[in-house]
This record gives sequence, structure tokens and C-alpha cells, in this order.
Amino acid sequence: MSAPIDLYYWPTPNGWKISVALEELGLPYLVHLINIGAGDQHTDDFKALSPNGKMPAIVDPDGPDGTPISIFESGAILQYLARKTGQLYGQTERDRITVDQWLMWQMGGLGPMAGQAHHFLKYAPQMEPPQVIPYAKARYRKEVSRLYGVLDAQLDQHRYVAGDFYSIADIAIYPWASLWEGQQQTLDDKPNLSRWLEELAARAAVAKGMALHLDKRQALQANKAAVQGMFKPAPR
Repeated sequence: MSAPIDLYYWPTPNGWKISVALEELGLPYLVHLINIGAGDQHTDDFKALSPNGKMPAIVDPDGPDGTPISIFESGAILQYLARKTGQLYGQTERDRITVDQWLMWQMGGLGPMAGQAHHFLKYAPQMEPPQVIPYAKARYRKEVSRLYGVLDAQLDQHRYVAGDFYSIADIAIYPWASLWEGQQQTLDDKPNLSRWLEELAARAAVAKGMALHLDKRQALQANKAAVQGMFKPAPR
């Protein structure tokens, strides 16, 4: 068995992408918690792995040519793990192109927009003083709804996001889409998205990856001081 991959992680949608992928691929890993409420992501040690000061990151001791490699950005990590194992990327170059399109859709669209929806709908009102901004709430709620409409239409044609095969595109999108209620969305008019969410939630690896240190997420969200800390500017 290969040496375990070091996973620098906190239980957020971006962190879940990698814990789920590692579980799906059956790769051994060691978890290093990066407490984003305490500012661990801004430390020099972590920024040596992730220069942008964002988790997740990994260090694979068995990287290309058998030498260690560190990787940041969740999308890049998913692509690396899929290439490393030859799994979750389809069978053909056309498959891989489709997977990459939907992975980029998540990275550039759903993730940022859903993240902003969470911020303005859930976290900003808890700030001191409370930040309740109706324009921002409406803008991001509407854009997330549009994106879920795009996803529902794709899933009307295919069992999974990139086709009739499960891939890193599904793994990238699911953690964000699973939080649709917190984004103030409805699935009443999105039957295909609803079906896909139920199917992925039933996968053992998805359930295990999403449950990884979930208690720490719940504790942070209940701690107003920690929530404030998440959104402090990074120290220069």
C-alpha cells in the first residue's frame, strides 16, 4: 500500500470534495485540520503549501516520478487524484473534456456564487454589527437558482453530471449542491437535481467523506466569534 496522502482540511464544501474523492478512490490519507475560524489558513506553514491561504491542500509522498508533491486548489487536486489513479475521469478524451467543463463550471460558477449566497444569507447577518444587504441576498439567491436550473437540465439528459459515468465533476458539485436549503433554494422545479442528490447521498464514500469531522463545522457555526474570525482580512 502506498504511503498516506496528507490532507489539509476543514469540513466545508471545498474540503469535502477531497475527503469524498479520497474515500471513493480508496486512497489512504492523514487529516491535518486547518481551523478556518482560528485563522490556521493564514499561517506561514500552511501558506507554504497553499499560497492563497485557502484550504484544502494535499501532500502526496508518492507524487510524479515517485517524489513528493504538494497541491492546492480543490479542482486541481481532484484532477491530480483522477489522473494518478485512472479513475473518476471517464474512459475517453471526450469524457475528460466534458468532466473538465463541468469541473470548471463548479469552480468558476456554482462554488463562488453559492459561497456568496451563504455569506450574505447566513453569515453576514451574524456579524457585529449585522450586515443585512437585501440587494446582495437577492442577487446571489437568484444566480444560484439559475445555476441549479442549468444543472437540472444537464441531469435531465444524463445520469451523472458529465454523462452516464460518475466522475470528479459530480464530486466537485455535490458538496455545494447538498447545501441548497441554506442557499434558500427549492428543488420542487428541479426533479433531476433532486434525483441526483439522493443518489449521491446514498453512496458510502460520499457519506463518509462528508461526515469527516462534521462536529467541528457545527461547533464553529455556533460560535459567533469564530464566524467573525473566518471573515477577517488575512494578515499582511
